[in-house]
Amino acid sequence: MTVISRIFSRAVNKPYRTSDLKDETPPFLNEDGYVDFGPGDIENPRNWSMRRRTGVTMAAVLLVVNATFASSSPSGCFPSISKHFGVSNLVAGLTITLFLLGYCAGPLIFAPLSEFYGRRVIFYITFSLYFAFNFLCAFAPNFGSLLVGRFLTGTFVSAPLSNCPGVLADVWNPLERANAMAGFSAMVWIGPALGPVVAGFLELKKDWQWSFYVLLWLAGASAFIMLTIPETYAPIILYNKAQRIRKAKIPGYENVKAAIEESDRTLAGVYKVALTRPWNILFDPISLLCAIYLAFVYTLLYMLFTLYPIVFQEKRGWNSGVGELPLLGTVVGALLGGVIVAVDTRIRQRKIDRGEIRMEDATPEDRLPLAMGGGIVFAVAMFWFAWSAEFNTVHWIVPTLAGAFLSSAMLLIFVGYLNYLVDVYLMYAASAIAANTIARSACGAAAPLFTSQMFAAMGVGGGGSLIAGLATLLAIIPFLFYKYGKQIRMRSKFAPTKKEEQPAQENKDEERCIGDEPVSSVSDTQ
Repeated sequence: MTVISRIFSRAVNKPYRTSDLKDETPPFLNEDGYVDFGPGDIENPRNWSMRRRTGVTMAAVLLVVNATFASSSPSGCFPSISKHFGVSNLVAGLTITLFLLGYCAGPLIFAPLSEFYGRRVIFYITFSLYFAFNFLCAFAPNFGSLLVGRFLTGTFVSAPLSNCPGVLADVWNPLERANAMAGFSAMVWIGPALGPVVAGFLELKKDWQWSFYVLLWLAGASAFIMLTIPETYAPIILYNKAQRIRKAKIPGYENVKAAIEESDRTLAGVYKVALTRPWNILFDPISLLCAIYLAFVYTLLYMLFTLYPIVFQEKRGWNSGVGELPLLGTVVGALLGGVIVAVDTRIRQRKIDRGEIRMEDATPEDRLPLAMGGGIVFAVAMFWFAWSAEFNTVHWIVPTLAGAFLSSAMLLIFVGYLNYLVDVYLMYAASAIAANTIARSACGAAAPLFTSQMFAAMGVGGGGSLIAGLATLLAIIPFLFYKYGKQIRMRSKFAPTKKEEQPAQENKDEERCIGDEPVSSVSDTQ
C-alpha cells in the first residue's frame, strides 16, 4: 500500500512524499537570497537515482510514442478512408497534413504554459484532451469531422513533443542528456514507421476505424503510466518549497521566496516572448540553416510513408500489410542510430574521466561530428534506396537495408543539430528550437500532398536522386559550422559566445528556459 500511495500521491514517482519532507534549518538560500537546491538536495531532479530518472524519462517518451505513432497511422489505411468517405487518396492525405500542422501549436501554446504552471499539469490536461478527441476520429460521422479531430489531436499531443525535451534537461546533466535525447529522437522515427505497418495489416481484414481504435488503446494505457510523471521543472519545485518553508514559519525565514515569485513575469509577457522571439531567431544564420536542413530531413521522413507503398505495393504487387513491413527496416536503423549516439557519449565520458578533455573546454561545434557523418550517409543511402527500388529485379532486402541506413543517418543529423542548437543559443535555446520545430512540422505536413505526384512524374530513381542531390548539398552545412561556427556565433546577437570562455559557465549553461529566463529546462518537439 505504501508503494501505491507514493505512486498516486501529489509527489508522483519522486523518491519522497511531499507531506513527509522536513526542510533543513536554516533553509538553503542562494547568493541572491532566494530558496534554492542545496548540495545533494533530494528535491533536485538531478539528484534522483538513475533508476527513477530513467523511469520518468521512459514515461515521458511513451507519450511521444503516442504522438509520432498517431501522426502516420492513417497512411496505412488511405484506401479504406477514401472508400468510406468517397474522397481521393490525395484528399485522404489531409489526415496526416492537418495532424502535423497541429504540431506547430506545441512550442507556441503549451511550452509557455509549462513554464508558467509546470510540466506535469500540462502533460495531464493535453494528453487527456488528445485521448478524448481520438474518439471523434474513430467515430467520425463525416470526413470533415475526421479532419477536425485529426487537427485537434495533433495540437494537443504536440505538448508532450514540445515538453519532453524539457523533462530530459530537468533530470539529466548535459552529457547524460545526449543519450536521453537519442531515445527521444529514436521515437520520433520509430513511432511514424510503426503506424503504417499496424494500420496496413488492419486494412486487410478490418477498416480504417481500427487504426484509430489502436490509438485509443495505446493512449488509454499510456495515460496510467503518465500519472507517474512528477513535476521536474525546477522553478515550480522551488516555488512549492518556498511555500512549504513559509508555512512552517521557521524563525527568520517567514517571508522567504523562490526566484520565480520575485520576477515580474506575466502569462501575457511569456506569450509575447514565445510568439515573437522564435521568428527573430529563425533568421539568425545558424538557426536558419539548421531549420532548412532539419525541415528537409523531416519532410523526407513523411514522404517515406507514401514512397514505401509505391515501391513495395504498386511496383511489386504486395498487399497493404506485407507492403508496409519494409518500414521496419527504418525502425532498426533508428535503433542503430541511438546506439551510435550512446557509444559516442560513453567515449566522451571516458575521456573526461581520464582527464583527456574537460567539459568546460567543450564548444557547441563538438556536437557536430554526428551530423557530419549522418549527412554523408544520408546522401549515399538515398541514392542507394532510389535506384535499388527503381527495378523490381533487385531483391527487396536491398532497398530495405538502404532505408535502415537512411533512418540511422537522419537520426544522427536530428540529434546532432538539436544538441548543437541548445549549446549555441543557451538561454535562448527554447526559442531557437521552437522556430525549428514549427519550420520542420510545416514542411512535413506538406509531404503527403505532393509525394505521389512527384514520384509518378520522375520515377523512384529520378525522384530519389533529386532528394539525394539536395542532401549532398545540405551535407556541407555541418562541416561549415564545424570550421566557422565560432566566428558566426560571435556575430550573432542571440548566441552568447563570449561566456563560453568562462569556466563557471559550464554550470550556468545547463540552465535553460521556455520564456528565455534561466531555468533548468529546454523545450522542443519532434
